[in-house]
Amino acid sequence: MRILLVEDNRVLAQGIKAALLREGHAVDHAATSAAAEHILAAEPFDVMILDLGLPDEDGLALLRRLRQRGNTVAVLILTARDSLDDKVRGLDLGGDDYLTKPFEQQELFARLRVLERRKTAAGSSQLTLGALRMDLNTHQLYIDDQPVTLARREFALLRVLAEQPGRVYSREELEQKLYSLDGALSSNAIEVHIHNLRKKLPEQLIRNVRGVGYYLSAES
Repeated sequence: MRILLVEDNRVLAQGIKAALLREGHAVDHAATSAAAEHILAAEPFDVMILDLGLPDEDGLALLRRLRQRGNTVAVLILTARDSLDDKVRGLDLGGDDYLTKPFEQQELFARLRVLERRKTAAGSSQLTLGALRMDLNTHQLYIDDQPVTLARREFALLRVLAEQPGRVYSREELEQKLYSLDGALSSNAIEVHIHNLRKKLPEQLIRNVRGVGYYLSAES
């Protein structure tokens, strides 16, 4: 997933970002509401992890504006505010989940997986296309029920393509979904991942439209 972390505590933000990167997510960080709003206006994200005690304004004000503008990014509120009233207000204003500090990393990862599953049919943790089956919790690919080892970035790329088989994604769209703004990215990174995936997948499963982009065959 591509995640925007909005957290003003530098040490905490660095720790969360490092942990999420190890889990294979693309993560960008904003320390203020204004910075977060600027990034969200320019880039697409799957999830925003939102602290409420931001230095320039309450995080709920940012959340309210985003929902009023029709921004549907999933929002996980991550805050030290633990009263019932705070939780109810955060969810009523458009938060998708609410986690209080201090927290365990494994719970944060689990809650993110729940938000991720909501994008799939019936909230399933399995994504199936023909002989392919992807376990979204374990990041394991199976072909004809036989496990196939993929690197995290390869799994993430395949998932993007498998969620909308037949849809052509440009290289720029795939880069946006897989990499953070400050991530080291070579000019042919997507092509390298596609090449590696093709060696592990059935022939002609990943196809390309010359000069346009890549898609996953719906006939797999």
